[in-house]
Amino acid sequence: MTTVLVANRGEIARRVFRTAKRMGLRTVAVYSDADASAPFVREADTAIRIGAAPARDSYLNVASIVAAARESDARLIHPGYGFLSEQAPFADAVAAAGMTFVGPSPDVLRRLGDKAEAKAAAERAGIPVVPGYRGKDQQDEAFAAAAKTVGYPVMLKPAAGGGGIGMQLVARDADLRDALARARRTARAAFGDERLILERAIERPRHVEIQLLADTHGAVLALGERDCSAQRRHQKVMEETPSPAVDAKLRRRMSDAAIALAKAVGYVNAGTCEFIVDAKGEFFFLEVNARLQVEHPVTELVWGVDLVEQQLRIAMGEPLSLDLVPRGHAVEVRLCAEDPASGFLPSTGRISFLEWPDGARIDAGIEEGSAVTLDYDPMLAKIVVHAPDRAAALDASAAALRRSTVLGVHTNERFLRRLVAHRDVRAGKVDTGLIARIPDLAAGPGDAPEEARAVAAAAFAASTALGIDARDPWRALSGWRAGGPATTIVVFDDRPVRVRGTGPYTVDGQVVARDERAGHWLVDGEPAIAVREGTDVWVKWRGEIYVLDTAGQERSIDTLAGSEITAPMPGVVLAVHARPGQRVKRGDLVCVVEAMKMELRVEAPGDGTVTKVLCAQGDQVRRGQRLAEFEAA
Repeated sequence: MTTVLVANRGEIARRVFRTAKRMGLRTVAVYSDADASAPFVREADTAIRIGAAPARDSYLNVASIVAAARESDARLIHPGYGFLSEQAPFADAVAAAGMTFVGPSPDVLRRLGDKAEAKAAAERAGIPVVPGYRGKDQQDEAFAAAAKTVGYPVMLKPAAGGGGIGMQLVARDADLRDALARARRTARAAFGDERLILERAIERPRHVEIQLLADTHGAVLALGERDCSAQRRHQKVMEETPSPAVDAKLRRRMSDAAIALAKAVGYVNAGTCEFIVDAKGEFFFLEVNARLQVEHPVTELVWGVDLVEQQLRIAMGEPLSLDLVPRGHAVEVRLCAEDPASGFLPSTGRISFLEWPDGARIDAGIEEGSAVTLDYDPMLAKIVVHAPDRAAALDASAAALRRSTVLGVHTNERFLRRLVAHRDVRAGKVDTGLIARIPDLAAGPGDAPEEARAVAAAAFAASTALGIDARDPWRALSGWRAGGPATTIVVFDDRPVRVRGTGPYTVDGQVVARDERAGHWLVDGEPAIAVREGTDVWVKWRGEIYVLDTAGQERSIDTLAGSEITAPMPGVVLAVHARPGQRVKRGDLVCVVEAMKMELRVEAPGDGTVTKVLCAQGDQVRRGQRLAEFEAA
């Protein structure tokens, strides 16, 4: 029996395992300490620990992964996406160990992984590229000269990178040097290579990509396009196929270009040729993602193909044998552990309640009880739907989001619902800057209504009574009172709520009762969901999610204001710009914190002096942790 090892984690590992098992292949998972109890580890036939939680010690540790492959007698190594999936040295190591890398050759990975070389290859294949600078001279002056020649605005990109990481839009010459420093810092941290390229920025472009399959016998197929224009900070949020902006003629031209490039470089396996499309319908080569894409499910649903199966068959030397016809429309949205109402700060915690809708494809890496940490990407799941046409697919996506419930960590579910319902998205008028132009998409639901507070109070009261002998009123925590019904006082944000009874409960004149399923409640007969997680109670009421805190604030914000500079999110300190005794003005940069692909400036809260610096580059910090002490002028 052939064995396939997946050098990845989470939902993509589970995705590959499903297909591999259907094909009769034996499966091997590799995992870090942070993932020891993750679903993908249990679902593999064999699981091997490869290191500590940090990716550099585990999922980026080539030696450990190859050793695990040898130990498990794996013959196929599927890299998934991210981590080592496009790293030529990893593919080299796999080949040197006598195994088969499920992807293109190391040489092709090297050529396409370098943006400058990839664009040169595209030009040789007759594919239009965006004007720019890809030279070896990496001095600031070389980029400044190129920007003046190309004309502002320009885009800076890591030469060795992908996935939108490190990209910087620069509108004027005065901002170029700061942007170069940021881009180099991110490129060095993410890819170990600080080389950059510069391109003319296309105004309001669409991001459209062509799915490719290429076998070892010379056949190359294009399976339509995916429109990935809905992006935030260069990270894809929603994907769909077919694109509302691509007609049959443009589709053919883009597909022919992608096939020509694949043949020119000797590409094998699944890959994606990415283009940007301007307002006139002209397209320009962007890059090749030499791997399976996160958004591959929309292509699978429309074309009726299992792309992972094709990857594995190609890797085993089989020729392509597909006769496919696209049908309908598919939409995917990425559900992430982040809080849009707080600037999309990453969210961590335990998944205390989880429900997925029927009728949608859910590719998820989590289950109820899963821990969400800062160690890896914040994506929790992909919610994918298929329908006969685009309008119906968007309706199905909105419905699937409404019926999806993830409690215990903040997610972007409300943001996604508002996005798919927005008039410009419905009209197909989406470009890569649309989300940035609609900040209201990130708005929260507002204060919890009385019904949400009532069910939260009942859920909290019920949770405190668990494990207590109801016959012993002296030990009960539910507020037993001689001669009357049990009463509990629950305080949310300094406002007391009185809960009477032991179930059903009476809360502020409303009757709150448990429903049949765990976590489900009825408020005067209307359904709700409520679960307690520590001192918080998470509530879903009429489609909105609220978090009510019973702990109260430990320290007054007024007391802290002007005396401390704290981390706005948990993450890693990328750079420290302030020094003890330094005088600063409001908005001056103190340090930079990064987490989950997001880089955030930590600024001075006002004019004054930084009296003490409490962090250093590379420090792992918690949200709210003191980074510096500050004395107002």
